[in-house]
Amino acid sequence: MSNVSGIIKSIQDIMRKDVGVDGDAQRISQLVWLFFLKIFDDREQELELIEDDYQSPLPKHLRWRNWAQDPEGMTGDELADFVNLQLFPTLKDKLPLHGPAGKRAQVVRDVFEDAYNYMKSGTLLRQVINKIGEIDFNNTADRHTFGSIYEQILKDLQSAGNAGEFYTPRAVTQFIVNRIDPQLSETVLDPACGTGGFLSCTIDHKRERYVKTEQDEQTLQASIRGVEKKALPHMLCVTNMILHGIDTPTNIRHDNTLSRPYKDYGNADRVEVIITNPPFGGMEEDGIENNFPAQFRTRETADLFMALIIKLLKDKGRAAVVLPDGFLFGEGMKTRLKESLLTECNLHTVVRLPNGVFNPYTGIKTNILFFDKGTPTQTVWYYEHPYPEGVKSYNKTKPMRFEEFQTEIAWWGSAADGYARRQATERAWPVSIDDIKARNYNLDIKNPHVGEQISHDPEELLQRYAQQQQEIGKVRDQLKAVLQEALQR
Repeated sequence: MSNVSGIIKSIQDIMRKDVGVDGDAQRISQLVWLFFLKIFDDREQELELIEDDYQSPLPKHLRWRNWAQDPEGMTGDELADFVNLQLFPTLKDKLPLHGPAGKRAQVVRDVFEDAYNYMKSGTLLRQVINKIGEIDFNNTADRHTFGSIYEQILKDLQSAGNAGEFYTPRAVTQFIVNRIDPQLSETVLDPACGTGGFLSCTIDHKRERYVKTEQDEQTLQASIRGVEKKALPHMLCVTNMILHGIDTPTNIRHDNTLSRPYKDYGNADRVEVIITNPPFGGMEEDGIENNFPAQFRTRETADLFMALIIKLLKDKGRAAVVLPDGFLFGEGMKTRLKESLLTECNLHTVVRLPNGVFNPYTGIKTNILFFDKGTPTQTVWYYEHPYPEGVKSYNKTKPMRFEEFQTEIAWWGSAADGYARRQATERAWPVSIDDIKARNYNLDIKNPHVGEQISHDPEELLQRYAQQQQEIGKVRDQLKAVLQEALQR
């Protein structure tokens, strides 16, 4: 087994010498398209052994083995010209999309649509390529090790300061997939899939539990769907899918789920399972909100995704969505959205996560909402997830672990009997729909077993300040209306 971690570090050190690569984001982007081509070629070598008539979507001279594999091959200006003048122009828009290799060609074109070669020095590029060549992605140990390195790449990407929404901690994705338990034939959608954490976790879950035959594997591969609007995480997601054995991930689309009008989504678009961590705190581009019905119009990305998720679930479909506290206590459009959620779906569980789950990228408190489509909510169970003993906050070196969720899993119960065996504890408490309606659909309900806690988190305080300003503005507008009416009499 090669030293994958050491190879990645060596590559990053080489790239830092290149004048064309400016910062972590470009360095990671460069690294990812190179890894994609190596992973793609290694997988093609496997497929050539498995399939008698395998056809590559790439012209012979553009396959990794024919231009990159030889450590003594092209270098310097010759290599730079080859990449810039032949490789990229062809992979971006010249691969034929018809015939037996058409679908794979589309995957490659989608990956390279917004990819760039930032490296100016062909000599340094050759050094990077040779380092990548030391990893064998057909070697199970190397592939497993790269899975860990892959997560490190994502954390590096977040550290670049522009990608905090791309990565959900593995413990959270594992817990969500474990509780949703997607069945083999159920279609699983992540409409804001980032780098594919939820989808790769779903693949592992289904393979471990339900895949017994080759036909089962084909059913699994057809059941995975994702959409990501940003180029780099989309490229990472496609690479992630190939590493997880999805040879032709055509169902991972480079698109913005919200850009399609709400009314245009029909029965054919509905799925059995949606699991996602939509970007929150961001604002959509002008005009996107007009794709939605008037009662759901907002510039807040996460709210638009929630409105669409409710629509995209099939009857009896299941969803789990990571959302900030602001969704729970927000008013105005958020109130209408929560009323719609509780009327159309059974919001049976809200897991309240502690501060720091997404540290150091955001300190906003988050929650996981679990709901089923088709029956209105009668009772919402809350579960406050505690820090492990001796831990006061999570960080890069001490992230959340899946094992921490064992208490929730043991408490969870079964949907078959409506979670009838659940019991209130110092961490879990039920709230009736009548109480929620009386609170004007404010779902920010604190643990009754814990005294009032004052938050000093800056982002949470700013959220609450913004909410208070909004409420003050409403009262001011009402006073103006009353005064104008009085003056006109």
